[in-house]
Amino acid sequence: QVRLVESGGGSVQAGGSLRLSCVASGYTLSTNCMAWFRQAPGKRREGVALIELDGGMPIYSNSVKGRFTLSQAIAKNTVMYLQMNSLKPEDTATYYCAAKAGVCVWNDARFDYWGQGTQVTVSS
Repeated sequence: QVRLVESGGGSVQAGGSLRLSCVASGYTLSTNCMAWFRQAPGKRREGVALIELDGGMPIYSNSVKGRFTLSQAIAKNTVMYLQMNSLKPEDTATYYCAAKAGVCVWNDARFDYWGQGTQVTVSS
């Protein structure tokens, strides 16, 4: 079993920055792909960024490319970060950390483990 815990959400004005963190604990050897998804009210959950922990480069959705940066640190636990710069009101959503075995895909239904989510609110 893998446990994912997000932190770092909050409220910020447009153009500001936030950094989200996701700490993965438990049997993390079972997971090779970690990702950030987000869901705004009334909208479907969408993928934001993915990374394969065995050396892959981060992949970003077009809506955040150039503004968001995914990074990771692996020690006792695996920690994944999402640095969000130049935030826009349309980035307002609940952000979720997710993990799965095998290769990364954008299909959220293929992810086995999810965090509880952290709220990001961007005001204009």
